This record gives sequence, structure tokens and C-alpha cells, in this order.
Amino acid sequence: MEQHKGQQLTEYIVAHQEEFYRLAFSYVKNRDAALDVVQESIVKALSRADSLRQPQYMKTWFYRILLNESMNHYRRGKRLVPLETVPDAPAPTGDPADRLDLYAAIDRLSPQEQAVIRLRFFEDMKLEEIAQVTGANLNTVKSRLYKSLRKLRELTGEEVAT
Repeated sequence: MEQHKGQQLTEYIVAHQEEFYRLAFSYVKNRDAALDVVQESIVKALSRADSLRQPQYMKTWFYRILLNESMNHYRRGKRLVPLETVPDAPAPTGDPADRLDLYAAIDRLSPQEQAVIRLRFFEDMKLEEIAQVTGANLNTVKSRLYKSLRKLRELTGEEVAT
């Protein structure tokens, strides 16, 4: 039975690897780092395949691992100080809201808010699945989603689809 579960997990990982990469990249903003995050997530998932009690929850189980790895890598990266210097450039003019794009605005949200936005809109997950992945109850996920969308509207000055 465990071998069957491991085979299912392997097939699931192979079938959805591009989606995993996309989510990881949305956090780390670097190709190699995103590949590392996905690889670490796969290693953890395969080594802990026995902790997956019900195969029908494989998607949310794996996404929880991937999300945790992505956020851990993101947090570690925020503590690093880049060694290269930024060349002097004139300060941009105009309204700061005009310079913000959606991805930069998402990066300004809290980690919990980012997770809800990325899982809902980048991975097209249902709110119930997001609740399982994040370990939050459904009402908390809904609240975070609407709060995040409100913040994104303020940050970008645009209307965000729900």
C-alpha cells in the first residue's frame, strides 16, 4: 500500500511540476532559487509520503509543503544583504502608485495574505483547499482574501477581480 501511495505521489509531482515552479517563483523571484524550493519540497514530500493518510488530499498536502518551503526561502532571503551596489539613478517622478505593478503590490502584503492571493489566483484553488493548505479555517481564509484584495486595490489604484 505504501508503495502505491509513493507511486501516486510521484505521478502527481511529475504532472504538476510547472505549477509548483510557478508558485515558488512567485515568492523567490529567481529561477534557480525557485527550482531549489521545488526540489526541496519534492524531497520532503517523498521522504514523508507515509504521513499522507488520505491520498485524495495529496494536492493540499503537497501545496502545504511547497508553500512552507517557499515562505522559508523568502524569509531567509530577506535577511541577506546584497553585496553589489546599486548605481546612482535619478528618483522616479510622478505618482508612486503609477509605478507599482501587481506583483510588487502582492510582495507588500503579509505572508499569510500573499499565500491566499497566490493560491487563489495563481493556482486557481478553491477557498476550501486554501484553508487546508494554510491550516486556517475557511472564514479566516475568506477574511484574508477580501482584506488582501482591498489592500491591493489601494496599492495599485486599480480594481482587482475576485
